[in-house]
Amino acid sequence: MAKIIRAKAAKKPSVPSVPSKTARKTAKKATARKPAEASAKPVAKRTAKPKPWTSAEVHEAFSRFRNANPEPKGELEHLNPYTLLVAVVLSAQATDAGVNRATRPMFAVADTPEKMLALGEDTVRDYIKTIGLYRNKAKNVIALSEKLIAEFGSEVPRTRAEIESLPGAGRKTANVVLNMAFGEHTMAVDTHVFRLGNRTGMAPGNNVLEVELGLEKIIPSEFMLHAHHWLILHGRYICLARKPRCDVCLINDLCRWPEKTV
Repeated sequence: MAKIIRAKAAKKPSVPSVPSKTARKTAKKATARKPAEASAKPVAKRTAKPKPWTSAEVHEAFSRFRNANPEPKGELEHLNPYTLLVAVVLSAQATDAGVNRATRPMFAVADTPEKMLALGEDTVRDYIKTIGLYRNKAKNVIALSEKLIAEFGSEVPRTRAEIESLPGAGRKTANVVLNMAFGEHTMAVDTHVFRLGNRTGMAPGNNVLEVELGLEKIIPSEFMLHAHHWLILHGRYICLARKPRCDVCLINDLCRWPEKTV
């Protein structure tokens, strides 16, 4: 029987597969997203640093403060260096007016460390109970009075390190006492002075010490005795935290704050 031989079918040339409609749409979307995603990368904003104050501008600012208020006074009432020390310790996280209301009757009967110890912690606490953190502050007043008697002959010491060694007293307390009681050229930085140093651009800093040292560096010696009082009062009554009164500010033309209202 004859063998039947079939011819092999010729191979069909390979044809590239055509993507489906869904695949084409997905590819288009991916391609379209690329530039958008690239442009969506956050771009760091460069905030221009305010131009530093010149020595002439600093001198002009404090000349204006001096002309407007030649003898500024701190608003904490006190009778002597000891009562000043106690008042400043009590003023932490409290207003000067609130401290004065509490200490006025207390200082009338206890204006020395010995008299304060005679009152005792409970009585001191009763006098100052309207002040924030009064329980801990009463302990500090008694403890610092004991230390003044035991180590300093009942006198307020005249160095920053010694004052800072007293219970409840920090660098700001030491600066206030050294300035107001002993006439030292110190710069006490509270929230008002810290705000002013940064807002005006006069002495910007990330913390109170940086602002303190910055102000001491640029303020001429002739103004340093009263400088911290001028700045505190200016921050308390003019350069307010939320609604600064730029229209009546003595130094609004020198101030570097970009949001000032004049």
